[in-house]
Amino acid sequence: SIEDNLKRVEQQIESLRKRAGELEEAIGSSGDPVADMETELKALVERRVAVEKELAEARARVQALEEAMRGHDQQRLIIERELEQARNRLEQLRLAESEIKVRRENLLEQLAETELELETLLAEMPEEADIDTWAKRLEEVQARIHRLGPINLAAIDEFREQTQRMEYLDSQLADLTEALETLENAIHKIDRETRSRFKATFEQVNARIQEMFPRLFGGGQAHLEMTGDDLLTTGVAIMARPPGKRLSTIHLMSGGEKALTAVAMVFAIFELNPAPFCMLDEVDAPLDEANVGRFCDLVREMSEQVQFIFITHNKTTMELADQLIGVTMREPGVSRLVSVDVEEAAAMATG
Repeated sequence: SIEDNLKRVEQQIESLRKRAGELEEAIGSSGDPVADMETELKALVERRVAVEKELAEARARVQALEEAMRGHDQQRLIIERELEQARNRLEQLRLAESEIKVRRENLLEQLAETELELETLLAEMPEEADIDTWAKRLEEVQARIHRLGPINLAAIDEFREQTQRMEYLDSQLADLTEALETLENAIHKIDRETRSRFKATFEQVNARIQEMFPRLFGGGQAHLEMTGDDLLTTGVAIMARPPGKRLSTIHLMSGGEKALTAVAMVFAIFELNPAPFCMLDEVDAPLDEANVGRFCDLVREMSEQVQFIFITHNKTTMELADQLIGVTMREPGVSRLVSVDVEEAAAMATG
């Protein structure tokens, strides 16, 4: 090798140096012929110069080789680093390939669960769709799924049941809404009919009481007033003015006046809508003789249409009756009914 040759040359130079020194010593000590010695010395010097030149050239070559070796070492290190990077990149690609295979299998399984065909799904995807965009959308969807929390596997069945329940309730709501609308229409119709009938009845009763009151009182006047504007909720007040008195409500009248006014009101209603019979419980009790007479005259007139049943202690009123039924108590605690046909009794009395 170059290093071995260099060492060998250096050894030869060193040997020649020693030989030259020996010859110089020999020349100086022996005084032998100089010519031969000079010739030999000159040859040795020339040989030394040639060897030193060869040594310099060898050193230059060694230095060039060392620089080349250093360059090769640097290039080798660069290549080794690139090789290591390539190995790392290859390993990453292998890991990515494995991950892609696993994701592919998972996606195929998920696709199979959705019962969709891969070709159909690919055909429906837009042509300009890129991996980054869809990967970002996938991350967003996964984040939304993560925020939703654990998956309820029974949610689909529950959703189906709740959907059916909602459809049933919607149907019921529609029926109820329709029924409510029908009822509201019926209520509006009834309200209109009620207002119309109430107004007509009020006017008729008001007209009749204006006729009845003077007949029962022998004068004066009375009429009805509504206490509110709404015909469905208004009250009715009786305003009356007996002969010689001021107009007032029934609450400010005496007992007899209240009784006669109430009778006028009842008879006014009976004339409008007669009932089969009418029971009067001691209506004549607070009346004086004059008012009892007018009361009896009006009852006699109306008895052609209505059967009257009286509870009374007034003799004038009893004389008006066709039949009398009395209650006697001959023995303490024992009541007895006594019935008298007035017409038969009068016939027996006159016969």
